[in-house]
Amino acid sequence: MSAIAVLPRMLGTLFYYSPTSEEAGSVIAELAELPALLDWQNPSVIEEAAAQLCSVDIAELTYQFSLLFEGQGSMPAPPWGSVYLDRENLLLGETAQAYRQFLRANQVELDTDLNEPEDQFGLMILTMAYFMEIENDDAVVELLGTHLLPWSGRYLELLAEADESGFYRALAVVADEFLKEVSAAYDVTAATHQLYR
Repeated sequence: MSAIAVLPRMLGTLFYYSPTSEEAGSVIAELAELPALLDWQNPSVIEEAAAQLCSVDIAELTYQFSLLFEGQGSMPAPPWGSVYLDRENLLLGETAQAYRQFLRANQVELDTDLNEPEDQFGLMILTMAYFMEIENDDAVVELLGTHLLPWSGRYLELLAEADESGFYRALAVVADEFLKEVSAAYDVTAATHQLYR
């Protein structure tokens, strides 16, 4: 598997699974390798972010993960696209329904054992990794340009502002840099949408 598919697997896992989960644990053990996984346009930014990611005590991230990804209290940075793209900030808004149709059209069925919107940032990155692995370039381009990039920049900005641990702030930096890299590699132009958050 190419590095460009390894990276979204790593990022998607960390944006979706609890840092103390088995899935995230195997990825966290590899975070020091981030700078070497791609010929980054801004390698010093990635090196600094990787150092920050590796310096955080993972055992102390459980509350931060719950706050940022599971909705404990008011969520400062909701990880679902429709919250940003829907005028009423609704989960499962029109854009979430459009993304669901896109997944069906590409024969992707997400089975997370949870009743949750599919347009969660980490799940979308994992889906992109799957499309990269099966070399479905058209699906990668549509996922990025139509469904992810229109809101991901704002989400990552809010996540970086809200994180007190430094871990998710650094992860947001890596994700933002990765999305720039992959957008350039696939020559993707993001659709323009009004953001409501």
